[in-house]
Amino acid sequence: MGWYDRKVRWVRDLSCGDTRIFLELEVRRVDCRRCSKVKRERLDFLADNPLYTKRFAYFVGRRCRGATIKEVAEELALDWHTVKALDQQYMEAQLKRAGTPGPQVIGVDEIAIRKGHTYRIVVSDLVRGRPIWFGGQDRSEASMSQFYGWLGKRKSSRIRLAVMDMWKPFRLATKAQAPQAAILFDKFHVMRHLGEALDAVRKSEYARLAGRQRRYIKGQKYTLLSRKENLTLDGKKALKTLLAANKRLNTAYVLKESFGQLWSYQREGWARRFFENWRASLKWQRLKPYEKVAEMIDRHWDGIAAHCRPENKVSLGFVEGLNNKIRVIQRRAYGLRNENYLRLKILTCMLPAL
Repeated sequence: MGWYDRKVRWVRDLSCGDTRIFLELEVRRVDCRRCSKVKRERLDFLADNPLYTKRFAYFVGRRCRGATIKEVAEELALDWHTVKALDQQYMEAQLKRAGTPGPQVIGVDEIAIRKGHTYRIVVSDLVRGRPIWFGGQDRSEASMSQFYGWLGKRKSSRIRLAVMDMWKPFRLATKAQAPQAAILFDKFHVMRHLGEALDAVRKSEYARLAGRQRRYIKGQKYTLLSRKENLTLDGKKALKTLLAANKRLNTAYVLKESFGQLWSYQREGWARRFFENWRASLKWQRLKPYEKVAEMIDRHWDGIAAHCRPENKVSLGFVEGLNNKIRVIQRRAYGLRNENYLRLKILTCMLPAL
């Protein structure tokens, strides 16, 4: 049995330019035979906010992908909280359409969500190129284990490769929860350690020298740490002058640049021979920061040598690119205090628009 509700419901749809369309609806009420209650008819084209259609909610969500909530609210003459709610509905619909992930190659990294060393873990599917999990309370082993608990034992057993930095808790959690997965250390993090060692040599040389000899080093930090092909013509000239004026910095710079050859080897034995030769070249150079990096690489050799296997050739730049995208999202909104909203933004930033 059903009858029409006498109440008039007005629905706004602003997705057609500046034209405002109002729809007058008559909503039926029916007797439920199961619970003997009176219920209203469900209209699938309405958003969670019954004053707006789903089409308009998706329009707001698409606008929020490239603008702040405040900007979209001012453009459409809506309340700030209304725009945020419609954007959340849009992102939840994106995740529902993407489906439940079952990754074979994952990338693990942490992000700072606010000052004070407050971290959350982001896990990505490197084959499909999308983040699939955001959570944890910090970057501990227990927080990393929450991802594998969310994924489940069956899907965790299908992971064949985990790309991460050298943070020990990530490695221990992966070995415990997905022991079949090979661990691959991200080469960008390894090269970052070498860059820090080069900067430490630069600082020690600046402190050791005095007078006019300092002028070649002063203000040249980023000239020294940048890749040569990314420098301007003036930057290349300054780098050439700096390396000619300081022998230790020249040696440290050449050692850092030559280490990049390690990632081109396709057999572990060749890569190990290169590393031993590189390490031997540090002898008598008095470069303590480089010796510490060499010891660290030796301790984590298995995760670095995994680069040589053909089945482990994956796009390692995705994790760093995702981190940059997350920082843009945070900076554009001057920080997101609602963690669930930040989670939705991160998980949908690589998904196609609806």
